[in-house]
Amino acid sequence: MRDRVGRRTVLVASAGLLATPWIARAQSNPIKIGIQSIFSGPIALLGTSSRGGIQPEIDRINAAGGLLGRQIQPVYRDSKGQPQEAARVARELVNTDGCEILLDAEASSGAFAVQEVVRDLGVLCVHSNSETSSLTADPKLRVATAFRSTRQGVHDAIVGGAHSAKVATEKKLSRWATCSPDYAFGRDTTAQFLEFLKHFKPDIEVVSQSWPKLGQPDFTEVITKILQARPQALYSALYAGDLSAFINQGNVYALFGAMQVFVPAMGDLPVLTAVKNLPPGIQSAARYLPTFPDTPANAAWYAQYRKANGNDYPTNWSWESATAMRFIEAAVTTAGATDGKKAAAALEGLTIDSPFSTTGKVTMRAEDHTLIDYAIGWGTTVPQPPFVTGIEPGDWGQIFELETEWKKKNGYI
Repeated sequence: MRDRVGRRTVLVASAGLLATPWIARAQSNPIKIGIQSIFSGPIALLGTSSRGGIQPEIDRINAAGGLLGRQIQPVYRDSKGQPQEAARVARELVNTDGCEILLDAEASSGAFAVQEVVRDLGVLCVHSNSETSSLTADPKLRVATAFRSTRQGVHDAIVGGAHSAKVATEKKLSRWATCSPDYAFGRDTTAQFLEFLKHFKPDIEVVSQSWPKLGQPDFTEVITKILQARPQALYSALYAGDLSAFINQGNVYALFGAMQVFVPAMGDLPVLTAVKNLPPGIQSAARYLPTFPDTPANAAWYAQYRKANGNDYPTNWSWESATAMRFIEAAVTTAGATDGKKAAAALEGLTIDSPFSTTGKVTMRAEDHTLIDYAIGWGTTVPQPPFVTGIEPGDWGQIFELETEWKKKNGYI
């Protein structure tokens, strides 16, 4: 894998070697990094758990002397989940607040707006949460100084499709329904999942699709529609507070005993623990779990996160955002500058050490500025820790092969 991907490997800890004794200068001339996300409303977990992953990384770097001998000063802003606000905030962070780098922890709805601001301003930007594949896969949308440190939908769709097809074959599940949020991420991810589910099991039939609004508090109508369609299986791309509400309300209607359920975002500890009665047997991706990958590095990061964040649980967005900060650190260190073009050139093809990979390393793929080699897999929920069991790791060889076919089919390569 490293021979195929490889450019250079940078140990993130090396940034500490750049520490200087000129503390006063470092504090008076900080590197401002603009960090925006959703910090209010029903999806606020996106922002708070992203910040929980970012801030300890900044504290670590600053304690070691800073970056290029300068302290990092984060500037956090709330977009409230509104794309137009996300664009305004991104521009303001650079032009008014003097931020040299953007760490965009928006959902996909805001990330596409931020992408266009970055195209205009030319600063280094790392998207740490948007999983909509086209953000980096579509060359028309790609930006020279923008990168993605997250899992992406097509990767999850391939691994989830293969796993779900296996379960569907074993349980003879042919009639499917879907329930996903009504914006780019929900619709694109659902379409990709169904595409690869059909690739592995061509005989499935979709009998119902529901598209609740992001932040919708009441799912009664959606749940009733699903039950009336009488599917054998249900796929949902709901997440965070929406997913917790859907599970809790679905329990009232015995939804999860009536069909086999597949939910990629179920495997986040805050969601798993927020559900009053977690139904056993839901098939879920391992979003972030301290047991996957089952390594000392991942267990140590989990313990450090909880210590730094008042014993809160990390989410998928936490590790993705921590990874964004580590890539920024490594790129700026390698480039010797925060300049967008120079840092972007250093970041292309960069490999760093990571606790979030079964190999211990992740790479920022040069050709499309997206993360690869991170830990990805699916398992089955149980009502008590570790909450998701029997996790089957995805095959990155299979992911690359089918992703390439998908890109060709969509005219991306």
